[in-house]
Amino acid sequence: MSITLSTGRRVAAGLLGTALALLGTGAPATAAPAEATGPLSITAQRLVLDPTDQGYVGTLTAVVTNDGTVADYPTLTFTEPAGASHTTITPGGPCFFLGLAANRMRIQCLGEQIQPGDSQTYSLGFHVWTTPRDYAMTVAGTEIAVEPNGKPELAETAAFTTLFRSTKGSLKKPRPYVQAVDSDLRMTAGNVTLDRLPDGSLSGRMPVTVRYGNDAPSFDLPVTASLPAGVAVDHIEPQDMPSWSDGFSVPGGRFMPGEERTFDVILTAPAGTPAGDLGVGSYTVSSSYFYGAEVQDVDPSDNTASFTVTAADAS
Repeated sequence: MSITLSTGRRVAAGLLGTALALLGTGAPATAAPAEATGPLSITAQRLVLDPTDQGYVGTLTAVVTNDGTVADYPTLTFTEPAGASHTTITPGGPCFFLGLAANRMRIQCLGEQIQPGDSQTYSLGFHVWTTPRDYAMTVAGTEIAVEPNGKPELAETAAFTTLFRSTKGSLKKPRPYVQAVDSDLRMTAGNVTLDRLPDGSLSGRMPVTVRYGNDAPSFDLPVTASLPAGVAVDHIEPQDMPSWSDGFSVPGGRFMPGEERTFDVILTAPAGTPAGDLGVGSYTVSSSYFYGAEVQDVDPSDNTASFTVTAADAS
C-alpha cells in the first residue's frame, strides 16, 4: 500500500500517537549524573488565554530555581488547560504524553540544566480551538510541577489560575469552560465519474466536505474508504496530509467548531475497466486524539457518505 504526502509538510500530532509522542521542538536535554540532584522550587504566573479568530492563545510563565549546591536538570509536568492545546515550551524539550486527566493530556517536558542558585524561566504555549465567548471563562485544577533530575519524590508543585479573556476584553466573573468530549463530525460527498486517460486508465476528481461540529479535542481526522473493485484513492488535494489506496487524512489542519472544509479526492481505476456503473463507495471519517485512539461521535450515522462510481466510455 503506497502512502502519498507532499514534501516538507508536517503530519498532524495525532499520527504520532503509536509511541510516546514528542511535543516539544527544543533540543533534548543531556542526561545528568544521578548524584547531581538538588532541591528545585517553582513559581508560576496565571495563564491568560486571549481570543483570536481561531480560538484562544496564551503563554504560561514558570520560573524554576535551583536551591541546591549542585547543577540540576529539571523535569516539568503539567495538565493542559484544555485537551490538545499544548503547543510549545521554551527553552527545553522534548515533551511526552503521560496520560489523560478529565480528557486533558498530562504532559512532561525536559528542561535545561540550572546551576546552583540560578533560575530558569520557561514559557509554555497553549492554543485552545474553541469558539471565543463574550464572557470570561476559567479552568479549575491547573498546576505545574518540577522534579530535580527526574526524581518524582522530590517534586515541587505550583498552582496557577487559568482564565479565558472574553471577546469584550474582560477577565471578571469567569464561567467554567467545559470542553466537548465526543466529536461531532459530518461527511458529505457526491457521485463521481472517472474519465478515460490516453493510456486507457481512468481518473476522477471528487469534492468531499467535512464538518467539525464542536470543540472536542483531536489531532487527526482519518477517513476510511470503501470503494468498488479496482477503484483506489490516488491522492488528495491539497496534499498536506497522507493518503493511501483505501483512505486519507483530512487536510487543512485543526478545525474550529462549526467549520466546514471542502477538498478533492482523486480516484483512479486501471486500464481495461469497463464503462458504466462500477458500484457504490463510501467514506467514513473519525476523530483521533490521545495515542491515536478513536474518539466517540455524538451521531455516527452522518460520519459516512455513500456515492456511486461510474466509468466513462472509451470515446
